[in-house]
Amino acid sequence: MQNKKLKWKSDFEKSVIIENFVNRGWIKSQEKEEEQTDWNVYWATVWNVRNIFNPKNGFRLNDQQIINHFPNHYELTRKDCMVKNLKRFKREQDKEVLETFNFDFLPTTYIFPGEYSLFVEEFHRNPNQTWIVKPAARSQGKGIFLLRKIQQLKKISGTTVTSNMTQLNLASKENYVVSRYIDNPLLIGGKKFDLRMYVLVTNYKPLKVWIYNKGFGRFCNEQYTTDVAEIENMFVHLTNVAIQQYSDKYSQKHGGKYSIDALKLYVESAYGTDALNKMMDDIHNIMLTSLKSVQAVIQNDKHCFEMYGYDILLDSNLKPWLIEINASPSLTTTTPVDKNLKMNLINDVYNIVLPNDDFPDNDQKQQQPTKVGGFTLLYDENLDPNNRKTQKRQSVKIWK
Repeated sequence: MQNKKLKWKSDFEKSVIIENFVNRGWIKSQEKEEEQTDWNVYWATVWNVRNIFNPKNGFRLNDQQIINHFPNHYELTRKDCMVKNLKRFKREQDKEVLETFNFDFLPTTYIFPGEYSLFVEEFHRNPNQTWIVKPAARSQGKGIFLLRKIQQLKKISGTTVTSNMTQLNLASKENYVVSRYIDNPLLIGGKKFDLRMYVLVTNYKPLKVWIYNKGFGRFCNEQYTTDVAEIENMFVHLTNVAIQQYSDKYSQKHGGKYSIDALKLYVESAYGTDALNKMMDDIHNIMLTSLKSVQAVIQNDKHCFEMYGYDILLDSNLKPWLIEINASPSLTTTTPVDKNLKMNLINDVYNIVLPNDDFPDNDQKQQQPTKVGGFTLLYDENLDPNNRKTQKRQSVKIWK
């Protein structure tokens, strides 16, 4: 395939994708609806990926095709599946003695409707706790609300709660996750924020993980408060740009985003280098543990890769909490800085998965450098499958 122009296809009309393909000299596929094989590189929606890998359609990817999702990516990126797999993996690891993982990064979480009764028990044990309710399969902050009373679950359209709170009747078949709300977030300028960080997985078996050294903090526009009167003010509580852009205080200049580098500098200056290094070490643990939790269930395929968007919240003790993992992190750009970051991100992704615009064989994959553009190899199970802790410690160096 070397020296031959690759054909590309995209389900998204995003400039950072299309401009990257054009800049490489790749050719847009002109396939017709009935001919769905005339492409080498496909940036697809999660729905189309599911259709492609559906055995009923009889479609098989060839050796000169690559796509941006694994067949059952949702095992990690649907909120309920992520929680289910992390809980299962923890139970499995509790029985192990050779390798230990730290799972203390997921707030107490229940999946509705199946774990409703367990939630009620926990609710009564901690009646002053605030909870956050999220639809399992929606994005951009849609359908999210904070909860202090069980009767507030009626906000879920058509839902009823029995008077004794023993039964929850969801009108829809949609699952929800209900998590303990982290009410002591780290604040900068009095405002809550979270981190959007990018992780590239090029193989699950064995696991190979790359981490991007750029990212950004997403800030709320309103000053943070725990005042119950502001519990429904999502400009205080939700960092999603899709929510914050409607605030009167939203800035078109910076889009409520500040670089990871700037945030690291703040943490280091305010708390010290050791605190920063521990924070980043804990974040790397979140990434590796979450990926390990689905390694056994993800359908590994040599034609696939996944670029995840991790959302991490820091509390006032610099402890990172996993909020969610996105299979299709937004590639919409709100500022010139944002576009530059995402252009370089996509370019570096393809420099790894298609080095020199060619499809590497297994030997070539093993000979890849440990740093490509803004990506640094965080974990490679082939290098030292029995020494995860050593690799995790070494990975901290990339953030210094």
